Amino acid sequence: MMTVLAGVAAVLGGVGVAEALVVSRLVAGFAHRRPAEPSARPPVTVLKPLHGDEPLLEEALETLCRQDYPEFQIVFGVREASDPAVVIVRRLQARFPGVDIALVVDSTLHGRNHKVSNLINMLPAARHDVLVIADADVHARPDYLDRLVAALEGPGVGLVTTLYAGLPVGALPARLGAAHITYGFLPSAVLSRRLGRQDCLGATMGLRRDDLDRIGGLRALVDHLADDNVLGQRIAALGLRIALADTVVLTTVPEASVGALFRHELRWARTIRALEPVGFAASVVQYPLAWALLTVLLAGGALWSIGVFCIAWVLRAAAALVVDGALTRAWSDASGSRGRDSIDVVALAFCCPVWLLPLRDVFSVAVMLASYGGRQVDWRGHGLHADTPPPFTRQAADPSLALRRIERTNAQ
Repeated sequence: MMTVLAGVAAVLGGVGVAEALVVSRLVAGFAHRRPAEPSARPPVTVLKPLHGDEPLLEEALETLCRQDYPEFQIVFGVREASDPAVVIVRRLQARFPGVDIALVVDSTLHGRNHKVSNLINMLPAARHDVLVIADADVHARPDYLDRLVAALEGPGVGLVTTLYAGLPVGALPARLGAAHITYGFLPSAVLSRRLGRQDCLGATMGLRRDDLDRIGGLRALVDHLADDNVLGQRIAALGLRIALADTVVLTTVPEASVGALFRHELRWARTIRALEPVGFAASVVQYPLAWALLTVLLAGGALWSIGVFCIAWVLRAAAALVVDGALTRAWSDASGSRGRDSIDVVALAFCCPVWLLPLRDVFSVAVMLASYGGRQVDWRGHGLHADTPPPFTRQAADPSLALRRIERTNAQ
């Protein structure tokens, strides 16, 4: 019986390896495709909610200030004037006097989601009708806004999002976290898109103000943990598409302890499980080295099982290296992409930790198992509940929206 179970584990590991190899080629194809150019470059407002002085925060925000785009505004928002991020924003305002940078300080809470409450407070300061909501830890290439606007021009597109890879800051925990994003989440997102899904990935969300109004505004998101999922569902209910921009951003992974990383990934896992329970359970096959290790244990360390583990490790590492190579070239080929320390950033982000891959897969399975222990999650010290948002049905268009659009057009 143990031999049979070992064989089943080996087969599942083989399926996971095959998927990793196939999806790595899909990532390479995405990274190498020719980006579309926007036919027009309307003014854009970027909303950046902030909370504290995170590692590499100033470097991340600086990449937005260096956008190669004719007219854009950045609105930063904090809840308290004493927030350490305020000092960084003031520094950026002094360093980039030619960039339209606004800072909103408002502690008003509108619901359970503090990030969305921050965005609601920031929105009145937005001067333009094309809105981009981006996480504080996003590092973007200089053509980031161009790529978003070009995708938003697509037929029937109401929302634009981006893929993202992990940028580790620190030692083992941060590298484990970045490996999960770059070699797990990102390839899975590419595969989902190829299979026809149109998920909204929360690191970047770009849309028109009118469409945001039609779904009930930001207040429709404020009581949900998965605000990006709710936004995507509501835009799709309007009959609009969610497009994937031709760019990949980096997100800082700052966790300094395994415990902090576990809590962060447990929040992700419980959120995804609440939204997609069947797909979440099936995703366990994506961790072939965990299955290969289980094969060794069930087979009692038999030579054939050790061979299965070694082969799986080599092939899993090969798939990760393909992803690294594709993303490195994509960032290096971007015109003017090398900022103050971008060479070091790219080298750190796209350097596959081959020796960490077995530990990464085992850690992922442990997080998955723990996610079934409840729905309570920790988000920046606040306890939230991973909920399943109710369906949103398309509503009749508000005539005042069309009137406001005409008024803005005439004003321009």
